[in-house]
Amino acid sequence: MTCKLLKTLGSAVAATVISTVAAVAGPIDDRIAAGEPIRIGFSNIPIWGFPDENGDAKGFVNEIALGILAEMGHTEVETTVTEWGGLIPGLKANRYDMITGGLYILNSRCENIAFSEPIGSMGDAFLVPAGNPKNINNYKDVLSNDASVLIMYSGANTVEASRKEGLEDSQMMQVPGPTETLAAMKAGRADAAALTYFEALYLADQSEGAFEVTDPAALPEWTKNWVGIGFRDEDSEFMAKFNAALAGYIGTEGMLNAVSEYGYTASHLPGDKSAEWVCGNR
Repeated sequence: MTCKLLKTLGSAVAATVISTVAAVAGPIDDRIAAGEPIRIGFSNIPIWGFPDENGDAKGFVNEIALGILAEMGHTEVETTVTEWGGLIPGLKANRYDMITGGLYILNSRCENIAFSEPIGSMGDAFLVPAGNPKNINNYKDVLSNDASVLIMYSGANTVEASRKEGLEDSQMMQVPGPTETLAAMKAGRADAAALTYFEALYLADQSEGAFEVTDPAALPEWTKNWVGIGFRDEDSEFMAKFNAALAGYIGTEGMLNAVSEYGYTASHLPGDKSAEWVCGNR
């Protein structure tokens, strides 16, 4: 596998939808036929997707995506790191053929790109100062205190969740990613951070005891989400083949061994929910 690490900039939100299988080959199949590598875009998000010291794509979403491609016989892959907000614009602009790194399948995202079948199901949590002095465990706790500020990634699912729970922009601080989140929390510019549970655990560990993670069960049930791999609509034929390989790979011993180092276990498997169902219900 060839792996190329680039750094790009961009801005926007991720989104996806299942497309009907096309009658003709799409851009990915054209690249494969021309002997070119499959290009994967992802953000530097702890646990989910990140580059290691050699620039190789790591994280459980990348491991699963690369494992599925290998099952399909595709090992020529080029990976690119970009800001979270640049993932979907980059995919739509044909800078990438697939986007990984922990994209939740959300109805709002399903208007722009296509999602593979789910590869996992996860919940969110809050990162709060040690001892949780303001007793912030969910969005309603933030809402009940006008002076409280909740920080989140720009374009993340937690932005929609915050607004659905009634938060106004004055109580929402949006930043590019985990580095800015931790810096803002350390500086006292936010009272809590809304993150995926995996990310919250990682940042709490990096804080040397300064922060802790709230119970994911304190958040509404509807904030539980399913993760997929993003494709362009015109690559629906390739995505159908990807989904077929995914069905035979997800949950296998080999797959679970490949992601065990990231904390992904059998409890995080997607279950029986389809991307179509998730797209219509999240």
